[in-house]
Amino acid sequence: MGGVLRVEPLWVETFTGLRMRQFEGLVKVVRERGGNGPGGGRPWCLPLAERVLLVAVYYRTNLTMRQLAPLFGVSTATVCRVVQRLGPLLALEPVRRPAPGVERLWIVDGTLIPVRDRGVGAASRNYRFSANVQVVIDADTRLVVATARPAPGNKADAHVWRASDLPARCAEATVLADGAYINTGLVVPHRRRAGRPLLRAQEEDNAEHRRVRARVEHTFARMKNYKILRDCRQKNDGLHHAVQAVAHMHNLALTG
Repeated sequence: MGGVLRVEPLWVETFTGLRMRQFEGLVKVVRERGGNGPGGGRPWCLPLAERVLLVAVYYRTNLTMRQLAPLFGVSTATVCRVVQRLGPLLALEPVRRPAPGVERLWIVDGTLIPVRDRGVGAASRNYRFSANVQVVIDADTRLVVATARPAPGNKADAHVWRASDLPARCAEATVLADGAYINTGLVVPHRRRAGRPLLRAQEEDNAEHRRVRARVEHTFARMKNYKILRDCRQKNDGLHHAVQAVAHMHNLALTG
């Protein structure tokens, strides 16, 4: 049975949000990471580019594997194997730390992602089982710098930040955060205390802080165009791989 979707500009741009050149760069990264290597079994029935397209379409549309199978002319089991094999290879490339003496302004915030896996998520303030994912972006380029492994959605942002590897990765940069990250060493807004109104200069600082920090919220909105981040059915490390892959494709879309 032949599939409908092929690696052609119309399908790639419609179903992945990437231009053809950007998608080819993604395929190149996966190939360099061993995505076209032997899997220890029968040869793949789809070429590498179509397998990468399958994973990108899965993350973008959040169609079930049973729905994706006829679109690519393969079995549901093959779709599952392709996602499990290539999903981790689409991960965000590590960003170099700022060079000594070079000031970089980064922004961190957490977002709640609904999940089905009770081992990954927890009942959170939005009354859904969700996971807390911390994302760091560059304030100038708006590119995603790093993401942390998902934590249960009932954990506070400051707790998740401290328990992750992000503080070490952001040690050489100035990092902005909102008031939920108080006492973490990050740059947070001035707090208004009872009976002690903020000075005018502090109000102006907070206004500028909000203006800059809003960029991470815009990044979340763009990342959640990939519907896997609106209702993740993956188990175990599946959400982490999805977040990393979406961050990678988000960066490609911005820089392409």
